[in-house]
Formats: sequence, C-alpha cells, structure tokens
Amino acid sequence: MTDAASVPARPRFERILLKLSGEALLGNRTYGVDPEFCTFIARQVGTVHASGVEVGIVVGGGNIFRGLAASARGMDRATGDYIGMLATVMNGLALQDAIERVGIPVRVMSAIAMNEIAEPYIRRRAVRHLEKGRVVIFVAGTGNPYFTTDTAAALRAVEIGASVLLKATKVDGVYDADPMTVPTARRYDHLEYADLLRDQLRVMDAAAVSLCMENDLPIVVFDLNQADNIARVARGEPVGTLITAAGAESVRA
Repeated sequence: MTDAASVPARPRFERILLKLSGEALLGNRTYGVDPEFCTFIARQVGTVHASGVEVGIVVGGGNIFRGLAASARGMDRATGDYIGMLATVMNGLALQDAIERVGIPVRVMSAIAMNEIAEPYIRRRAVRHLEKGRVVIFVAGTGNPYFTTDTAAALRAVEIGASVLLKATKVDGVYDADPMTVPTARRYDHLEYADLLRDQLRVMDAAAVSLCMENDLPIVVFDLNQADNIARVARGEPVGTLITAAGAESVRA
C-alpha cells in the first residue's frame, strides 16, 4: 500500500507559462547571470515538472540590456529593443543549461531565427515539445520591437493554451504602493484585470493585461525567492495575488 504522504499533491494546472524577468537571474550580482540562482529556479521547475505539469518559460533581458532605458538616453527605440531581445536569448541559454543539469529535457525556441543555438518558434512544435514532457523556454520576445517580454509571455501563454500565467517577482504579490518604500502598503489577494488597468498598478503592461483579459487567462503574481512557490501555485494554493475576470477566483484550490 502506498503511503499517502509520499504521493505528490495533484497539480491544479496542467500547463503553465512562467514569466521570469531578466533581473531574476541576477541573484546577488549587479549584472549578468548568477548560475547558482539559475539552479535554484531549475530545481523549482523540476519539482513542478515531476508532478506532471507542462512548463513553458518566457525570460526577459533586463539584467543585460533594457531597450526602453537605452531609448531614453538617445538610442533608436527599435534598435534598443532588438538588442534587448538578444539579451533574452543569452538568459534563455543559461536557464536551459541549469534545467538540463537537474535532469529535465528542455528546448529553447526563439522568435528571431538563430538556428545554431535555438529552434525557431513554431506554435505547433512548441505544443508538441510540451506534450512530450519537455520544458520550453521562449526567447527574443515577440520578435518585434515596441513590445515588452510581459506581452510576449501573455502571447505565448495564449498560443500554447496555458492554464495560467505565473509572473515571478521580488515581492509576494501586488500592492497598492511600493512595499520596498512604503511600509504600510497593502497586498491584494485577488484582483480583476480591470483593476490593474484602472489603477495603473504596473504589474504588467496594458497590452499584456488586455491580452490575458480577452482570453480569460488567469495571472498569479508571486515571490520567486521563496522555495517551492512555483509548485504551490501549480497546486492552486493561495500564493501571491491572483488576477482574473470578475467572479473567477475558483481557479484556486
């Protein structure tokens, strides 16, 4: 007879899209990629993968280059955004290495063709990889300038039929003010898409939120630095802030 305590909790979501900022890969560094923190992320992904959840990941590039900031200093915006897309490819390769090291098959798919280091993004091929138990890392954003990696994450989540979009941050949810500078800031357990747009809470850009709203894709904003939070969200536990349409909080267990 199997010990019930040894059986992994059944996941709430069958397929997830995890959005990681480039800054998440910094770890304790001020620039670049921290291999130890990549391993920390990879182990969390491994726990989720072992429970049977199909995992897609979109990673940003802000730890290396941010196109919007470069544009503010005089660089052509489109050029800056393309450089930022290349930064996401570097991050994706680093994350691929970390995930492979914990024994999980993984593919990097790029919205900009670079066949020597990544597969071209093809939606049906991405879905097939997921169905075969491979983690898929989507890089180079949407392949177009003027779009953030948050929008790319929302787009890829909708395209692959993800059940939820997980937005990993440095804080434990969405607040009504910056909790780093306002000690009395209040955290929300649940919000509606319209709340983000109306109150300009800046969790994700308006294009990303609108895309999730139009496709009824739940968003969970949570603290990446807490071990097992990704697995807890996948089980439907009340971690972070859940963002849905009105009356749709039932996506949690």
